[in-house]
Amino acid sequence: MSYTIFITAPSLHADGVAILENAGCRLIYLEKGGDEAAVDRIMGENPVDAVISRTVNLSGKAIANCQTLKVVSKHGVGVSNIDVAAATARNIPVFVTPGANAQSVAEMALGLLLASARRIAWMDQEIKSGRWSRAQDGVELQGRTLALVGFGQIGQRLAWACLALGMKVVAYDPGFSLKSPIEGVPMMSSLDELLPLSDVLSLHIPLTAQTRGLIGRDAFPKLPDDAILINTARGEVVDEAALIDALREGKLYAAGLDTTAEEPIAPGNPLLALSNVVLTPHVGGSTPAALAAMARGAADNVLGFLSGARPPQSACVNPATMQSIKE
Repeated sequence: MSYTIFITAPSLHADGVAILENAGCRLIYLEKGGDEAAVDRIMGENPVDAVISRTVNLSGKAIANCQTLKVVSKHGVGVSNIDVAAATARNIPVFVTPGANAQSVAEMALGLLLASARRIAWMDQEIKSGRWSRAQDGVELQGRTLALVGFGQIGQRLAWACLALGMKVVAYDPGFSLKSPIEGVPMMSSLDELLPLSDVLSLHIPLTAQTRGLIGRDAFPKLPDDAILINTARGEVVDEAALIDALREGKLYAAGLDTTAEEPIAPGNPLLALSNVVLTPHVGGSTPAALAAMARGAADNVLGFLSGARPPQSACVNPATMQSIKE
């Protein structure tokens, strides 16, 4: 049987395309510059069997209006742009590709940490502007404590890298027991216990109602002086106004951000004017290797479901819907 797969982006890595085309699927892509309204329109006009969701919102309206829709797979792991409740209401499973971009994101987090600690981006810009500005007040990381909020595959890979640098590592993850998956990395019982230890606070959690604004005005005063914040998760996990104040007031030494509350970041956002901020445009998981792995995983998820197989339940964010697959 031929299936219609809607990819909410102008392209998909060739590895994923090959899997879908070899299975005889018809592929529909979101045009360049397409938005949520375009997704809604395409879903309403085409007999879409499955969606591979990238960054554009997949709304409840789109899901409700597409009566042929059977399965959704995120190209990645964050599903804040997908109306999972609407999918669940129609018994449509939503899958993710856990681990596919873990190495890529962990390396980006490490890069942002090193750039923030040593003011690399600022010195680069100074030299290119004709000024020989030699910042000699950088933070040496050996002996300092990396505190991870979220201790899944990304957090664990970053932990190993920072342990190799001679850092101490602690973690907090409400989804874990207090038994750490890495010997020598203690698990904290609460965020309040973690924050005072956080010379570097690195975020690796999904955006949910519970995590939105998790790091806010009450959190920054609990950090050690001259702490560094790294965010490769979702911008909304941090209260951005509180972050800007902490950076301006010198409570934070620096921040390395691969994600912001509004993307693309608005031209007037104060973060753009702060010399102690390193910004990248939400590309932590966008190396060719990670894009290929996510494309393969997403293609396997939708084809596995449509063919009657049972993709790993651990990859399903609304596992109650899995009962719709007949044994």
